[in-house]
Amino acid sequence: MELENLTQVAEFLLLGLSEDPQLQPVLFGLLLTMYQVTVLGNLLIILAVSSDSHLHTPMYFFLSNLSLADICSTSTIVPKMLLNIQTESKTITYTGCLAQAYFFMVFLCMDNLLLTVMAYDRYVAICHPLHYMVIMNPRLCVQLVLICLFISTLDALLHTLMLLRLSFCKHLEIPHFFCDLTQILKIACSDTLVNNTIILFATIFLGFGPVCGIIFSYAQIVSSILRIPSTGGKYKAFSTCGTHLCVVSLFYGASIWVYLNSAVTDSPRMSAVASVMYTVVTPMLNPFIYSLRNKDMKGALRKLTLGIISILRCFKGPVVSL
Repeated sequence: MELENLTQVAEFLLLGLSEDPQLQPVLFGLLLTMYQVTVLGNLLIILAVSSDSHLHTPMYFFLSNLSLADICSTSTIVPKMLLNIQTESKTITYTGCLAQAYFFMVFLCMDNLLLTVMAYDRYVAICHPLHYMVIMNPRLCVQLVLICLFISTLDALLHTLMLLRLSFCKHLEIPHFFCDLTQILKIACSDTLVNNTIILFATIFLGFGPVCGIIFSYAQIVSSILRIPSTGGKYKAFSTCGTHLCVVSLFYGASIWVYLNSAVTDSPRMSAVASVMYTVVTPMLNPFIYSLRNKDMKGALRKLTLGIISILRCFKGPVVSL
């Protein structure tokens, strides 16, 4: 088979979720709605945290960064997919594909690491409440976010640079709706052993490592909660970490489901459909989980909504008087 370096090839073909023309308007409307809900919901979380002084705590600082990462990861994928559906085009340039893969890996890894940091924050809050504000000081919180960003950027950059050494065949088709790293490696014609080895080590350190950290944190949290004598005290302690536990379960549950689905089926299209869970659905549901299960967040969102309505009335007032 004739090989050609991809620097001489103009574009990839993203096959998307379905090739059925009748499903394209439905997919477009569904994905557009989910994207708008994701961006609006996470943006409201960020605005609520920044505008309410009662939410200027480490937990909500990490939550606002998680919401920002969710907006960025979704925006890396969905707009291009909507554009392809609208224009009936499946193409993406080589540079665009690498850029999409890079930024998605950055923000996905950020989600993963931030959830781990948030678990550590809950561990300190419940197991060491008297020293919480001393340990989780603003300087440490900023440093933890920057460390997460540095590790995520370094990991994504390594994977992206390793893609540059690969050669690809002509007529490239990616059976996915975005440039997923594993799907890119599957269509490469050159040896991908080094790439797969790096992915294995990255999965161990950046996948199993954070999961073990979260499990350890919650093991210590449960142990501390069980030592609280009153039922009310136990409920109050658990309620402070219940929302985070729901988000963690959703994020890792979706990832495990996608992995198992890929392992038991040979259909790349079914794997692509399953990937919608952690790329689109999970970022969309996170704001609902934090707003519906958290009284402080609900109160801040209510104040923010009233403030926005007041501003709109101020702009509307002069128009009405005319």
